[in-house]
Amino acid sequence: MKNGENYSTNFKNYLRMQRLFKPLALIIIVITAASFTIDRDKKPGNNTTVDRKVDSLLKMMTLKEKIGQMTQFTSDYDVTGPTMRQGYKDDIKAGRVGSVFNALGTKYTRELQKLAVENTRLHIPLIFGYDVIHGYKTIFPISLGETASWDTTAIEQSARIAATEASAEGLHWTFAPMVDIARDPRWGRIMEGAGEDPFLGSQVAKARVNGFQNHQLGATNTVVACVKHYAAYGAAQAGRDYNTTDMSERTLREVYLPPYHAGVEAGAGTLMSSFNELNGVPATGNKFLLTDILRKEWGFKGFVVSDYTSVNEMVKHGIVANEKEAGELALNAGLDMDMQGAVYYNYLEKSLAEGKVTIQQIDEAVRRILRIKFELGLFGDPYKFCNEEREKNSIMTKENLAAAKEIACKSIVLLKNDHQLLPLQKNIKTLAVIGPLANDKQDLIGSWSAQGDYTKCTSLLEGIKSLLPSSTEVLYTKGCNINDDSTGYFQEALDIAGKSDVIIIAVGEAAWMSGEAASRSDIGLPGVQEQLVKEIQKTGKPVVVVLMNGRPLTIPWIAENVPAILETWFLGTRAGDAIADVLFGNYNPSGKLPVTFPRSIGQIPLFYNAKNTGRPMEPDNKYTSKYLDLPNTPQWPFGFGLSYTTFSYSDIKLDKQKIKMNEPFHISVTVTNTGKYKGEEVVQLYVRDMVGSVTRPLKELKGFQKISLKPGEAKEVVFTLTSDDLKFYDIAMKYTCEPGDFKVFVGTNSSDVKEADFILE
Repeated sequence: MKNGENYSTNFKNYLRMQRLFKPLALIIIVITAASFTIDRDKKPGNNTTVDRKVDSLLKMMTLKEKIGQMTQFTSDYDVTGPTMRQGYKDDIKAGRVGSVFNALGTKYTRELQKLAVENTRLHIPLIFGYDVIHGYKTIFPISLGETASWDTTAIEQSARIAATEASAEGLHWTFAPMVDIARDPRWGRIMEGAGEDPFLGSQVAKARVNGFQNHQLGATNTVVACVKHYAAYGAAQAGRDYNTTDMSERTLREVYLPPYHAGVEAGAGTLMSSFNELNGVPATGNKFLLTDILRKEWGFKGFVVSDYTSVNEMVKHGIVANEKEAGELALNAGLDMDMQGAVYYNYLEKSLAEGKVTIQQIDEAVRRILRIKFELGLFGDPYKFCNEEREKNSIMTKENLAAAKEIACKSIVLLKNDHQLLPLQKNIKTLAVIGPLANDKQDLIGSWSAQGDYTKCTSLLEGIKSLLPSSTEVLYTKGCNINDDSTGYFQEALDIAGKSDVIIIAVGEAAWMSGEAASRSDIGLPGVQEQLVKEIQKTGKPVVVVLMNGRPLTIPWIAENVPAILETWFLGTRAGDAIADVLFGNYNPSGKLPVTFPRSIGQIPLFYNAKNTGRPMEPDNKYTSKYLDLPNTPQWPFGFGLSYTTFSYSDIKLDKQKIKMNEPFHISVTVTNTGKYKGEEVVQLYVRDMVGSVTRPLKELKGFQKISLKPGEAKEVVFTLTSDDLKFYDIAMKYTCEPGDFKVFVGTNSSDVKEADFILE
């Protein structure tokens, strides 16, 4: 039997039963349920054929059925797999649930879908959602780490593979990409995003949306993207998750909103409202965000879902007295679907009867939700994502695993390499591999690892052993645990270090230490790990520190004293293989930091595109903006990353010194590989507006290109800018550019740059 036959038969039987009573409804529903072809070139919500079908179906729906479409409930998990609370199953059969999340697998999603399409009056299919953040079963580097590749093609590829795997298990919708700009590494969810910069964040947002949706909703290997968390969630005060955010509208628009806008422009079908309040109004009930900006300014046609119970939580925020009022505030603001809180489910009928909301608002929310279901093709065949054969053949394939390794390699950042200690020679006689993360698998797939199976992950120790010849003796001990005070393993670590020619020590965080609800007030190495590194360093042997973590860490002693340091984040299923390839020169690291690494938590927030002050830092003048006990500079700046080779930059060439409005101009440099290895370099372009009607940042990223050069090879890198790239929100909050003097910077990171001047007329 074909996937859609059972559904079609039941639907036709239903129509025959209704023929004597509702002849007009017969015509409407037949037209609505018919399969159709999506215009692949149109963004979600821009298909007039779909709009007609949605409107026809909407006319047939009761109020309860409409509110059902606005309601999402969760499936549960236990030791036997996914389950659904009986009350929720009854609600599905009654047409009172429009979406289910955390339900996956073709067999289980088919079972739930059957409840909806073969038992309800109008046979409206469910949409199944899940947090597919950095891979589904084949796990890629955490999003922050993957952004360190500065390779948007690779980032799009990983999202494409994740979508292929997730859709093969019955899923239609991912709660990703997370595009929150984050300048405080104490915030655990920094690991889910693209770091601190709005330009880089916007490029990554577009790549991930395109990867998930593949420009063609309805194909069976795509999922609907959900840009989150709208908005400014990454600016939580004190880096504490769920906390308040408070900022000027200028900062909101220039720093935090651009990646969300980029995701919308890329065609994302949905957005998720955030937990935080913004300037006194929770995002889930914030009309300025959900209607004025998102709908009216950006023209977003998809639907907005709340974060988990964030509608209910507005009561604790103190902006409403009870959940009924919370639902009214949310709907009036423009929130379409209530995740798990059952506020719309419980109170919306009463709110409508009291005139606190309108039927037009309810209809518009339902219209947006149904539109996505039509665009997915679920009305034509609600079981199209329930193909068990595809499920068997699409998960963790050889090709997917190869891509996971390649992208993991691209995500590694070489932070230090004194005396060219790395790459290590493969003919090492004796190698010590030490550290609580050296033979770990579970932590290497990171937080938010979907259906990743850590037992199939390659540990660092395994990756090294599989790479080196049998003649190399590899000695291992964990040395200490990640997060306790025990030094009981120190002596064993020192013993094997003394027998070895080189020591690799893997330290960092446990996966649970970053992600949601994982804020840390101290972002140094937890436990006694730094003490272990200090003891190992005393042996005088060559030491390589391999960091595994979900956020920037403050490690000033290690940065100053250990000769070689690799930032490897949490790299996913092929982590150990990728790190081994970099350690031993099979891959020349090319990653660049997407976020600043501070020297101390006292410097936070610390980010490259800060503004000047009236008293900028002067070393010999106490009464300037600086610390008494630390430099203002970070440990490693935004955009930083070394290579096993070296690159030189020529002076900047401008094709003109004076630029007219809307006139393109070109900036070029010649980059030369001056070292011994073939390598990749991320060439970064920054600008500074020297004088504005409001103060401007010292630098702003406006472009980057990743190039590959052989030893001795040179390449001219050309960037094209226009006055549009120089726009900002002026003193009147108008988005514009102003004539005047500018600087342009090109270099290997945000600090190490060449510069030139130009004038915008």
